[in-house]
Amino acid sequence: MKEFIETYKQHQEEIEFFLQESVRNLGSLKTHKKNEFSELFNLFPSLELIYFTNKDTKIQTSPNYYRSKVAFEAKDKNRSYLISKLEFKGENIAFSTPYISIATRNNCVTLTIKEDDEIIFLDFRIDILLEKLNLLELNKPFHAVTKGFYIFAGFSMMALAIITIVFSLYDFIYYLFIKNDLSLEMIFKPIIALTLSIAIFDLAKTILEQEVFFKSYSKNSKVETKILTKFLSTIIIALSIEALIVVFKIALNDYDKMINAFYLIAGISLILISLTAFTHFSGKKNK
Repeated sequence: MKEFIETYKQHQEEIEFFLQESVRNLGSLKTHKKNEFSELFNLFPSLELIYFTNKDTKIQTSPNYYRSKVAFEAKDKNRSYLISKLEFKGENIAFSTPYISIATRNNCVTLTIKEDDEIIFLDFRIDILLEKLNLLELNKPFHAVTKGFYIFAGFSMMALAIITIVFSLYDFIYYLFIKNDLSLEMIFKPIIALTLSIAIFDLAKTILEQEVFFKSYSKNSKVETKILTKFLSTIIIALSIEALIVVFKIALNDYDKMINAFYLIAGISLILISLTAFTHFSGKKNK
């Protein structure tokens, strides 16, 4: 989630000040331990994990307190590698840089505070933190619907691409071994089908990557240019092969219709020139 990290860094000082003052106003955090920090989890929707370490040994002295469970597997683990990466604000409070938590698999930032002989770690999930501070707009029901649609459309396109490949190969094998009627056109048709299948599959893969598995919440012109360029390049290759077939067929049978082949090749050339111009000006804009 590149956008989350960028937004967090842009507002890092304000976010850290908010978390720091909010935690300080709570007083001693140890008093919430008896209730498994339920009050803190209710107060901070972005808070997802709390645990304690010894200030001297850096060994974890408590279980992991999650929003809905308590896990004892991490107890007695050495956390010195985490403490060495902290950026202390004063003597008692420190913040980590954004990272992916091993425990929750989410992008988070860790706030630590020293109390007596212990250091308390609080992990805040970045996307929820940004949303609650009105730095990022997320509509979960809407995104769930759009994500479901993109999953259906993306995998459907992949399935159709695979069916196209299977059918083209079956058609080629049928004419080659059963019908014994192999022609130049029958050789080029599977190539066109395979080329178009690659274009469809690549488009579906890009949709799933950008909208499902690595969801982007901002428009990236570089990514959009790359998608369009790859797709149009594949289409140009397929059309060029088709134009080659048309030239061969007209040259053998209807030479007086060669002008139609010229129109097709001219159209492909126009698409290629347009794509070149688009890539050139997009590159200048990005620079």
